[in-house]
Amino acid sequence: MQTSAYGSWPSPIDAALAAAHDGRPEWLGFVGDEVWWTEPRPTEGGRRTLVRRRADGTEESVLPAPWNVRSRVIEYGGHPWAGDVVAGEPIVVFVHFADQRLYRYEPGGEPRPLTPVSPVGGGLRWAEPQLRPELGEVWCVLEEFTGDGPTDVRRVLAAVPLDGSAVQDRAAVRELTDDRHRFVTGPRISPDGSRAAWLAWDHPRMPWDGTELVVAEVLGGTLREPRTVAGGPEESIAQADWAPDGRLLYASDRTGWWNLYRDGEQLCPREEEFGGALWKLGHRWFAPLDNGLIAVVHGTGSTALGILDPETGELVDAAGPWTEFAPTLAVHGERIVAVGASPRTAYEVVELDTRTGRARVIGAEHDDPVDPVHYPEPLIRVFTGPDGRDIHAHVYPPHHPGYRAPGDELPPYVVWAHGGPTGHAPLVLDLSIAYFTSRGIGVAEVNYGGSTGYGREYRNRLREQWGVVDVEDCAAVALALADEGTADRDRLAVRGGSAGGWTAAASLTTTDVYACGTIAYPILDLAGWGTGETHDFESQYLESLVGPLAEVPGRYAERSPVEHADRVTAPFLLLQGLDDVICPPAQCERFLARIAGRQVPHAYLAFEGEGHGFRRADTMIRALEAELSLYAQVFGLNPPGVPTLELTR
Repeated sequence: MQTSAYGSWPSPIDAALAAAHDGRPEWLGFVGDEVWWTEPRPTEGGRRTLVRRRADGTEESVLPAPWNVRSRVIEYGGHPWAGDVVAGEPIVVFVHFADQRLYRYEPGGEPRPLTPVSPVGGGLRWAEPQLRPELGEVWCVLEEFTGDGPTDVRRVLAAVPLDGSAVQDRAAVRELTDDRHRFVTGPRISPDGSRAAWLAWDHPRMPWDGTELVVAEVLGGTLREPRTVAGGPEESIAQADWAPDGRLLYASDRTGWWNLYRDGEQLCPREEEFGGALWKLGHRWFAPLDNGLIAVVHGTGSTALGILDPETGELVDAAGPWTEFAPTLAVHGERIVAVGASPRTAYEVVELDTRTGRARVIGAEHDDPVDPVHYPEPLIRVFTGPDGRDIHAHVYPPHHPGYRAPGDELPPYVVWAHGGPTGHAPLVLDLSIAYFTSRGIGVAEVNYGGSTGYGREYRNRLREQWGVVDVEDCAAVALALADEGTADRDRLAVRGGSAGGWTAAASLTTTDVYACGTIAYPILDLAGWGTGETHDFESQYLESLVGPLAEVPGRYAERSPVEHADRVTAPFLLLQGLDDVICPPAQCERFLARIAGRQVPHAYLAFEGEGHGFRRADTMIRALEAELSLYAQVFGLNPPGVPTLELTR
């Protein structure tokens, strides 16, 4: 064991390694007996490919570059593909990111478009395709732009012909619903085909605030007389589906926790979440099996994969190392597939056989790129914040098998604020965290008030308190780590992306806790963001996070970092994708204009071809190395082999 200062330890986890392992498998589904899913390819321009697992266990990437299986509906996207076996052969329909058209693909052939290109605004976009071969159609969510503005948009359920007749004819797309609701999810068809169920909601609500569960009769391939059967302004239905006997299943938070219901009857009352924030259309936290059991992803904080018996309420979890399951499930017969991860493994495709109770990895299997002795060891902590409130966090101390710091030295720590802000920092292996901890820099992921996973009351702490509660909770964790002797009080940093970027920037303008910060694709100007500078889905999010703009306009200025740039004294790194329509570059440029000439050391890195969240390996490498260099310069560290970030004043 060698002794060396924190931040100077040599690590086998470089930025290229972390970038190559960024992302996770997503959007599981069965095509006949085969399991298919999407998977990231950071080194191929950040595209997502479609992976097929054959019956013999072999995997293959179905679509070569540049095909990119990813939807842009509500900008965050949704389930982008569907497949079935017709006449003994697989048929797959998918959304291609570049043009957002639906394509039909049969192995051995070339993808063929099914939908037209629209010259209006953001065009036609599709999500949650469901093949209806008996009708010769695929049913989807259609997002159609009616003008050039980000909120000039309508969303309906629609049927697209599988024969390609709509390629040049928008009129051939058959609309199944009107656009009375601003947002809809894809329909779930009852086992006998007689009914359809979907979710709907309207501005200013977000789906975790309140949604409606809508049911309609299916007659002759059309939806008749839709009616709301559950949900409302203060009740969030996160997902709906049908039991094999035709009873309606859904996850509602009417008790303060997303629990499962069947025709209105609560199945397994627990202070746990059986649902989550619907950031992408098609997220699934439960899936009914043919035998009447229900596969569920559930938990408080972390999540488990379990099987619920709705008749007895008995819930049995799958044995295995996984501490977090993503909101994607698929079932076929008695087989369940999910995507799980742990602090020692990245996300991988897991199959649970209900007959044997055996869970095993069947796809995207984790393969240690370095000796796992270099992985951080997380501590699950609950800190006390202002007014005695609990704050949930994961603390990752510096860790290296061959190095330690001098006994009198305390380590630097970086507080990570997750995005959303209605989101969650999962307890999983993240090589970006290991990139820092293996060099001697601690990381604390804070699930501040407003985070998901801890019930509606915890989520509601952020109502009209964004920029206050999140900032206070992150600061409370940072200062607690310093007070207990875990972290160096003079070497604390804050970082975050998107809403986390907001929290990082707000922290630098309203507190003196941090010596520096990393701000990625952030919101910096509330008034601008709330009046046309973002996309439709979140265009009225601030009405609940900050308060109604018409009633409290002063609050928008009071909390915006762009209005208080003169308070920033700590060095910072600002990262931005130039194609970002959610948090556009204009916000960063406005902030930098206010910083100019104030002698605050900073750097601004803007990346062409990147949107909201970085997906390309070269971008992630540059961003991660720049972040480490910032901390090295501010904290007086000497990490070997890291390019120096030039800071301007």
